[in-house]
Amino acid sequence: MPHSRESRDDPGSFTQNRIERVLTIFVGPASLALGAQALVAAFGRADERDGWHLPLALGVFVPLAAMIVACAVGRFARVFTGLFAVVFMVALALWPVATAGGPPPSPLENPWIFYLINVATVAAVVAFPMSLQVVWTVAAPLLFGVVRLIQAGGRSEFFVPVALDVSFALILGSVLVTLVWMYRSIATHVDETRAQAVSSYAEAAATAATENERVAVAALMHDSVLGALLAAERASTPRERTLAVSMAREALTRLANAEKDALEGSDAPVDAAGLADDIEASARDFGVNLTVRRRLDDATPRVPGRVARALVLAAMQAVANAVQHAEARGLAVEVSGYADPGSVVVRVRDAGAGFDLDAIPADRLGIRGSIMARVTAVGGRSDIESGPSGTTVTLEWESGDRW
Repeated sequence: MPHSRESRDDPGSFTQNRIERVLTIFVGPASLALGAQALVAAFGRADERDGWHLPLALGVFVPLAAMIVACAVGRFARVFTGLFAVVFMVALALWPVATAGGPPPSPLENPWIFYLINVATVAAVVAFPMSLQVVWTVAAPLLFGVVRLIQAGGRSEFFVPVALDVSFALILGSVLVTLVWMYRSIATHVDETRAQAVSSYAEAAATAATENERVAVAALMHDSVLGALLAAERASTPRERTLAVSMAREALTRLANAEKDALEGSDAPVDAAGLADDIEASARDFGVNLTVRRRLDDATPRVPGRVARALVLAAMQAVANAVQHAEARGLAVEVSGYADPGSVVVRVRDAGAGFDLDAIPADRLGIRGSIMARVTAVGGRSDIESGPSGTTVTLEWESGDRW
């Protein structure tokens, strides 16, 4: 349904505006049909005196034509429907004056103004609030009955025909008002329900965004701040102190950029050798001299930039855990690339005492958030094996997983 240029939709009146447009589209042709019938009757036998017929007809049909055009184009429909409803009631009130002294009426033939009673009713439905709609629906037929009996001089043969005409107009007008009220009520209910649904969705989206931000900040705090504090607390050798200083510097840098995406940057593909180089460079920033072993097939797929950054960050969290909890005993990192299936695997091993993954509290995010969740978020997989002989963290990404 086309938009009315008379107004613009807002989120709370989407259906109401379309119901109003449908109503005006219906009113235009219906009024045209009844108006044509009244116009034909107006060119026939005239009940008005000389000098009254033409002004009265023009005073009614000109606003009627303007109303039909306004309803068809969808502009100023309420203005012109309201104008016609008022003009018709004025013309109806002047009918006894216009017909006084004119030719005697026939009880079997209705005057041309009769055919416009329900047009005035539907015009009031478009233009006026509910209370005035009821007034017009009742007043227009009753006023016609009164003026028709006045025109007939109160003759008894007019009682039954006038009563039938009035009752017919009342019933038809009541049906029209009831139907429009029902459709408008349904539209209002639909818009209210839609607004509530949109509000609930927005609230749920805001809650989800807040939770995601909380998890991200918690992971950041663990990766950077808590890791630096733990490293500083446990530092007892120059090497450990150097690591703690590097971690603190990294923590300050990441906190300063906390509002930015942790995975921002170019998403240009990176080869597996470059991934190994990034791990070595990040380890040096932590004060760990690490040589990454490379086992790469010639056709190893290139890794998307976001995936590469996630694998590097997860690997560095595993390296930091090995330094903090295993004092870097047996620390080794290996990057493997396979052509079939196309995949890249990063393994971080240490020879520490190991740990029980299931015994780690839920609020500790070093492994769950900074390793497992981070790799899963980019379509990868992670596996942690730990025992008395050491811990192995395996990070895997296959080219067909997500990218």
